[in-house]
Amino acid sequence: MLIGSFFGGYHGMQIAFIFALIMNGLAYFFSDKLVLKLYGAMPLEKSQYPWIHETVQELSSCMRIPMPKLWIVHNPMANAFATGRNPKNASVAVTAGIVDILEKHELRGVLAHELAHIKNRDILIATIAATIATTISFIARSMRYAAFWGGGNKRRGNNPIALIVVSIFMPIAAAMIQLAISRSREYLADETGAHYSKDPLALADALEKLHFHSKHQTHATKSTGKESTAHMFIVHPFSSKGLISLFSTHPPMEKRVERLKKMYEKRIQK
Repeated sequence: MLIGSFFGGYHGMQIAFIFALIMNGLAYFFSDKLVLKLYGAMPLEKSQYPWIHETVQELSSCMRIPMPKLWIVHNPMANAFATGRNPKNASVAVTAGIVDILEKHELRGVLAHELAHIKNRDILIATIAATIATTISFIARSMRYAAFWGGGNKRRGNNPIALIVVSIFMPIAAAMIQLAISRSREYLADETGAHYSKDPLALADALEKLHFHSKHQTHATKSTGKESTAHMFIVHPFSSKGLISLFSTHPPMEKRVERLKKMYEKRIQK
């Protein structure tokens, strides 16, 4: 609203406010349905996977959150994600690939991680961060348009070159903040999940398996997923090489595993 007011006065502030409300509202209420539909998720039947339902029920009870809806994505990619605007409207989805390659205790660690996202309301935090980053990018494009076509608030004597420079760096700064938030929440979900599952090594082993699988076997493609949903998965679902890997939504796998192993060492020392 402040930026909208600066460049368009009261009218600009109104437009920015309405735009922010619409973006946040749509993301808050419908992001879970959209991502489940995007990946073709189907309800995970209790008759088919009773032990997964029992595991999630046990962990949900320990975390004192309602049991989420369970979904399965019939895809060989080994991964899992949680979504939903709050614990009462949450869902956890696993792929057919992750069920096939992980042992039961390892999948239990993964499910604890996803439930930790729900408990910590990371889905809401990530949605807000993504919405803010998108809004900033929208404003940056508006600034470039104003610089090229002589728009903006002429009373303030805006410098077109300064507008262009700022509009270039604004989206970069927003993206870096969004990535930092995403990485910090992944660390927290690892710690929370390992704490409630009481088995940090199970999650550490699962992460190593999933990382190897995503690196050397099947991973998501542009036809099976969207980069905008990458932050939701327990491991980055897309193949990242070179400079692209520097802008990952997930922290380095080695550091995640190292932190979990340190948690295990502290537990056995007690």
